Amino acid sequence: MGRLETLADEILACQACPRLSTYLAQIAVTKKREFASFTYHGRPLPGWGDPDARVVFVGLAPAAHGGARTGRVFTGDSSGTFLFGALHRAGFANQPTSVHKDDGLVLEGAFIALAARCAPPANKPTPEELSRCRPFLIREIAALPRLRVAVALGKIAWDAILRAAPELGLETPRPLPIFGHGRRVDLGRLALFGSYHPSRQNTNTGRLTPAMLDAVLATVRAELDTSRARRSSYRR
Repeated sequence: MGRLETLADEILACQACPRLSTYLAQIAVTKKREFASFTYHGRPLPGWGDPDARVVFVGLAPAAHGGARTGRVFTGDSSGTFLFGALHRAGFANQPTSVHKDDGLVLEGAFIALAARCAPPANKPTPEELSRCRPFLIREIAALPRLRVAVALGKIAWDAILRAAPELGLETPRPLPIFGHGRRVDLGRLALFGSYHPSRQNTNTGRLTPAMLDAVLATVRAELDTSRARRSSYRR
């Protein structure tokens, strides 16, 4: 069993945050009316994607009736529909849909991780809960040897990556850079990009549009192409 598989098992079994474990159990019983016939996953979520990923996308937490229901982050909710549509257009996913975890969606050169592994009430994990989850993020990133870019989907994910950076041996600018959509920060062997989270709060209000996310992903692609060209020149 590989590092990512072993770590996924640990995450699935985690019960370190009683408030979140209780909330997951509650929503798995009460459910949402449109999903009344579904059996909810109701456990923490590991990241998923290509083990040879060159870019990791870090979200906030599973959606209560999305990932916490389907068992795969950004799957079965509007945020996932928005994100995977963009990943498909950018060549990081083989299809633009995210209905359930066995729907044939494959990430290509990309991995998706989370700052918090359980759906939190009001979508707001506490600082203590984020701190308990941070080792999972650190270990997932460390298990992706080809990684060159991290994309933070929102400020909480941005801060989580920066707080994880020292334990990953990455350069950490001081003072810590402030989150911004489209912002790039050099962390040494990893470049960090910021994007607004594809939540309904952002996409329904126009704060984040498909064109805005596409622009970030185009910049990420350019970064990866530059990194590949640089390594090829070193081998000559």
